Amino acid sequence: MELTVINPPQTLPRLYELAAPQLAEWCQSLGHKPFRVEQIRRWIFGKRVHDFAEMHDVPAALRQALVENFSLFPAEVVRHLVSKDQTEKLLLKLSDGEFVECVLMREEDRRTVCLSTQVGCAMGCVFCASGMLGVKRNLTTGEILEQILRLDRLLPLEERISNVVIMGIGEPLANLKNLLPALESLNTKGGMGIGARRITISTVGLPDKIRELALIDRQYNLAVSLHAPNDELRTKLVPVNKNIGIEQVLAAADYHFEKTGRRVTYEYVLLSGVNDQPEHARQLVDLVKPRIAFVNLIPMNGVTELPFVEPTAPRTQEFLSILKLHGIPCSVRKRKGADIDAACGQLRLQAEEPLSKRRLNGIQLNS
Repeated sequence: MELTVINPPQTLPRLYELAAPQLAEWCQSLGHKPFRVEQIRRWIFGKRVHDFAEMHDVPAALRQALVENFSLFPAEVVRHLVSKDQTEKLLLKLSDGEFVECVLMREEDRRTVCLSTQVGCAMGCVFCASGMLGVKRNLTTGEILEQILRLDRLLPLEERISNVVIMGIGEPLANLKNLLPALESLNTKGGMGIGARRITISTVGLPDKIRELALIDRQYNLAVSLHAPNDELRTKLVPVNKNIGIEQVLAAADYHFEKTGRRVTYEYVLLSGVNDQPEHARQLVDLVKPRIAFVNLIPMNGVTELPFVEPTAPRTQEFLSILKLHGIPCSVRKRKGADIDAACGQLRLQAEEPLSKRRLNGIQLNS
């Protein structure tokens, strides 16, 4: 039986929006056995099909029903860029005309994807491109999953995605409702088989949401974007800190460690003349020393519209050395995809007009 090709309207849900039990219920309502769910999900998450017609062990009548009721990849790839280091970035146009970016990074022993969770970001970090236009909306579970499924299909057959970082556009913990089901689809049987310990969720530090994440009983890694060792400076760099404070962020991260046993990573973007001085390093030592934690230093990646620049290599090394001298586990993050604006802090809604200037909250830039 040849399938009738129907161009589905943009309102058709992505098939993988449905969790396995929901899909089983839908299949049964059409008279199909529950085991069809495992077949369908294997084609999507394991065999990298691009349309329903490729699911050749699924009955033609069921495939036709899938065509009529669901979509697979409704987003449009507007731009596909490849870096000199083989990092790849996709700009996706969503069904409502909004845009989002996602990244595939290659290293010798791993293939890592960086996913977005919102259209824009409300956190307002003054050195980050992602929040230049503020936040427009949360991504759905399916829109989050479509990113990884499209990136997965960029790999040759013998390669698989090994790690996932939720560090793209948006504040992940502000969209936990849609993020967690997406991660379940990646992590559970019939998904992509990516272990929870290979999935990292990054947050600017929302204490209540960190505690909520700690209680879901999953071994996801938590990365807290600290960026400053004191409240005065952090509030200038990360405006939401004004109503939170570092101590609340650290207390929530400690709670996450107590509940999960997973070491927390503290991310720290180094901005030349702003937060990269030796006294900042020593203050950071005081914060982290009592904790089982890891510090990931990230030299600022250039953003055309922003005045911040990365510190010199000697300054970065001095900062790192102070942390190591005091026994703080730490490293400097490798830069991937900077030439295509795919590195940390560079993702943005590039199809839209960015702000020409950012409010810098009184920050003085020093050499």
